[in-house]
Amino acid sequence: MDLSREAATNRIAELEKEYQHYLKSPMNLTITRGVPGKEQLALSEPMLGLLNKPEDFISQETIDIRNYGELTGIYEAKKLFSELLGAGIEETVIGGNSSLSLMYLVLTTKFFMGEHPWQAEEKVKFLCPSPGYDRHFSMTEHLGIEMIPVEMDENGPKMDEVERLVSNDAAIKGIWCVPTYSNPTGVTYSDEVVDRLATMTTKAPDFTILWDNAYLVHHLTDVHETAKNILTTCKTVGNADRVWMFCSTSKITFPGAGVAALAASKANVALIADELSYQTIGYDKLNQMRHVKFLQNPEQVAAHMAKHAAILKPKFDLIKEKLHERFDGKPLVEWTEPAGGYFVHLTTLDGCATKIVAALDKIGVKVTNAGATYPYGKNPRDNSIRLAPTPVALADLDQAMNAIGLCIELVSLEKMYS
Repeated sequence: MDLSREAATNRIAELEKEYQHYLKSPMNLTITRGVPGKEQLALSEPMLGLLNKPEDFISQETIDIRNYGELTGIYEAKKLFSELLGAGIEETVIGGNSSLSLMYLVLTTKFFMGEHPWQAEEKVKFLCPSPGYDRHFSMTEHLGIEMIPVEMDENGPKMDEVERLVSNDAAIKGIWCVPTYSNPTGVTYSDEVVDRLATMTTKAPDFTILWDNAYLVHHLTDVHETAKNILTTCKTVGNADRVWMFCSTSKITFPGAGVAALAASKANVALIADELSYQTIGYDKLNQMRHVKFLQNPEQVAAHMAKHAAILKPKFDLIKEKLHERFDGKPLVEWTEPAGGYFVHLTTLDGCATKIVAALDKIGVKVTNAGATYPYGKNPRDNSIRLAPTPVALADLDQAMNAIGLCIELVSLEKMYS
């Protein structure tokens, strides 16, 4: 951006005047988390009335799902989720409403159980592709696992660095991955990245890939990106026990009343089923059946998700239009234009993200904390902001983007010309 100091000073003064107007009449908008909006939630309300006949409570013609049993899920739910995840029915476990709880179950099982629990190690480390999902990072931090950030690019985590790290350090026990429409960058892992994750040599023999496929059917356009099936790839190369795949219907039906699932090798399923047996006799089978009757099969899931996309795409289009309108030709910020998922990621000038977020907060626009998508909440470059536009109305988002554009330009120019 080639401005004279005088022109920059004048522009900053204009922006400051506009910002003062916002301070006098602050907004009340929150775009901090990727949650479905009310219009999206309404799409799944018909599901709530689907169990109303005696036969609706029977699985496989004989099992009364109102009673105890079916520890790893009813057959019908396993069939549906195995098809979505690309695994065998016998490789699939159905959980409660949260895939995060299944991830935590896997981590704690690895950490405390088995012949070689991780807690017996002097140190346990995890690779964290960054920017990434803050709840993944808070989970590993809570367990005392040391987190090592790994940069992302347009293909996924930078694999040269991943391979270098895991081949030299036995304390590195795993890696977090959001392979399709990654949170927050929207990147879908390339086939090469998936192949290298499956085949790479690791110094830790029990190296684990936690594959959070949270957005596997969450397309925004007619271009449906899908990461290669890593479980199949791992089995092909003799590393079947390396990966655990997860998904849920949190952003398909109801976040507060969805169904989660994991898929893994038969050995890993047996391991987790044994651990589950000490915790529960079975998850909510009525909710599993509701989802089966409503979602039916992958084709019906796709049709349902197209309705979500019709609601969400105008919001993502608005963000794109606003950013292009204000920042084309100005090297103040870069942004993603994802084909799916729930986020837009902004890359600001170094040292500006925290100040931009703080400036927005003062005028009533709350976005995710600038460092939240990095391990320990620390981004050395302070240049990352995640926008989560899904829960707000289009008119409110339009106002928010005006304020976001203002704060980005104001903070960036002040840094450049101070």
